[in-house]
Amino acid sequence: MSLADSAYEQLLAAIVTGRMAPGERIRDQQLAAGMGVSRVPVREALRRLTEQGLVETQPSSATRVAPVRAERAAQAFVVIAALQALAARLGVPALTRVDDELMFDADDRRTVALRRGDVLEGIAADDAFHGVVLDASGNVELKRALARLMPQIRRLDLLHFAGLSRSDPAQDHVEILKACRRRDARAAAELIEANFLRLGAQITALLAAGEECHDA
Repeated sequence: MSLADSAYEQLLAAIVTGRMAPGERIRDQQLAAGMGVSRVPVREALRRLTEQGLVETQPSSATRVAPVRAERAAQAFVVIAALQALAARLGVPALTRVDDELMFDADDRRTVALRRGDVLEGIAADDAFHGVVLDASGNVELKRALARLMPQIRRLDLLHFAGLSRSDPAQDHVEILKACRRRDARAAAELIEANFLRLGAQITALLAAGEECHDA
């Protein structure tokens, strides 16, 4: 891993998990000193995070962690849902029995983690679950697009997890798993898209309510 990649991974984790809060000012020199590197890899990492919408830099203004906005979240979830559905349409027909087991294992890990309150592990397992289908799609450009957008979604999921209305996590993926196992790409795509849109609607509603309270 290059120094820039290492800096990127550290900053991405800090932003997604909320250790660097929305709106927090970013000082590249301070970050570089903390990581024991020059400012060059830190600036490269910040450039990538800016492209992902997680960092904002404006002329004559400080660089900061991008605030969380309801409108932007709503737009991101619609795109993510469509891309994940596309991954299902492409990937489900190519799934193997080994892939079936990988998905069941990831779903079990997700269920156990969320029941014990380990949100980070639960989200990592959920990414692994959907990652099986994405890998099966064999579409490199689709993987790149999702890699750019998913950190935004996971930051929102983590920051607002406590406020979300969720069913028993063991039930979330039951129908998706069934559709994948019978290689029904259309049904799997519809279920996965609905899953992400439902999450997006909940988070957007929470954000909108918070913005209204702030404006008031």
